[in-house]
Amino acid sequence: TVQISRYIIIMWIGIAALNLAFAVMLGAFGAHGLKNFATPEQLLWWHTATQYFFYHALGLLVLAVLKLSTPAFPIQQPFLLLQSGIILFCGSLYMMTLGLPKFLGAITPVGGALMIFGWLALAWHAMKFTK
Repeated sequence: TVQISRYIIIMWIGIAALNLAFAVMLGAFGAHGLKNFATPEQLLWWHTATQYFFYHALGLLVLAVLKLSTPAFPIQQPFLLLQSGIILFCGSLYMMTLGLPKFLGAITPVGGALMIFGWLALAWHAMKFTK
């Protein structure tokens, strides 16, 4: 089981690294590829999505490294909440920027709430872990 759990931790690091790579690519596309057709409002959406993508992808990396250094610490719930939040929050902003219907904006707060719940879950587990 030690080998399997180490494999899963390395997979989590890989997922975090992929998130960070995508954040860089999407940030570069926003800075260079959207200038000719996006409105200022759309560029702001893209910028916001990219900022939150970076912050939370770094959070995923920190969680994975935390699990590597402290294997007993439970990170699965916060990790999944943060990843789901990234997909919904950032994804909806990216899609709206690219011209998909603005009703997708209704998904954005759900993603934001998942990110918040991810951080709160981490805090909860940290407090329980220290007891």
